[in-house]
Amino acid sequence: MRIEIKGTELVVTPALKEYIEKKFQPISRFLKRYEQVVEHVLFVEIARTTKHHHKGPIFYGEVTLSILKKVLRAEVTAYDVRLAIDQLKDMLKEEIVRYKEKTHTHKRR
Repeated sequence: MRIEIKGTELVVTPALKEYIEKKFQPISRFLKRYEQVVEHVLFVEIARTTKHHHKGPIFYGEVTLSILKKVLRAEVTAYDVRLAIDQLKDMLKEEIVRYKEKTHTHKRR
């Protein structure tokens, strides 16, 4: 699985890039069944919603992953950029598990 990172209104430092890769790399074990067909690309966008606000959820995160013909997405806003990344990982994991359950039970019927 290849991870592409984009920062909007935010500089993606090497430490932040390493943190994102460390958090999202274990997701690839859920996709082993689909890896045989095509390599997956995970698009991660981290943004700062405003430059003049200093309080509230000012960091925005978005993840997009396409599995075969299905696109899985997760969006979150948070107070801290690392918190947003953690929440994105959890949401994406739930989406993948839900997708796998649908396809697995659908084939059995």
